[in-house]
Amino acid sequence: MKLWLVRHAQPLIAPGICYGATDVPADATATQQAAQALALALAPGIRVISSPLQRCEQLVQTLRDLRPDLACRADVRLKEMDFGCWEGQRWDDIALHELDQWTVNFGHWRCGGAESVQDLTARVGHLWDETCAAGEDAVWITHAGVIRSAILLSQGVREVTRADQWPSRPIAFGQATALLV
Repeated sequence: MKLWLVRHAQPLIAPGICYGATDVPADATATQQAAQALALALAPGIRVISSPLQRCEQLVQTLRDLRPDLACRADVRLKEMDFGCWEGQRWDDIALHELDQWTVNFGHWRCGGAESVQDLTARVGHLWDETCAAGEDAVWITHAGVIRSAILLSQGVREVTRADQWPSRPIAFGQATALLV
């Protein structure tokens, strides 16, 4: 089975802002380009599951316009990590002692009082299990944190405890990668 992991296009938010679960739109031109590339790469009728956040929904809608044969649905488990009170702040403005605590307790620190990396990995893991059990190729249109969690899950890692476990190279905006599961 092949699982396509697709990151939304560049969001329309200033660089350096923590935006995780904040519902911001993506650049329309970049979304169109990503959808065109994806439309050419995907097999007929493949299942598409997406984050309900608008930057992903934009890509889904643009893809559906190009490929009406695709069955698409949203799933909240594909939302980006919720950074709580850090959302909308510049990363540089978040208290250093909080970022240090996150590094020390990477898997379980509730960033901005909201979600932890382990919370994210657990929720993505539930959808991972369902997707794998279906045994059919699928596409996830989602976010960098979810993609990193999926990469770890593909390696059998379900418990994130240290920052050095977290994949350091994210997929670029509007790009896709495929995992053989």
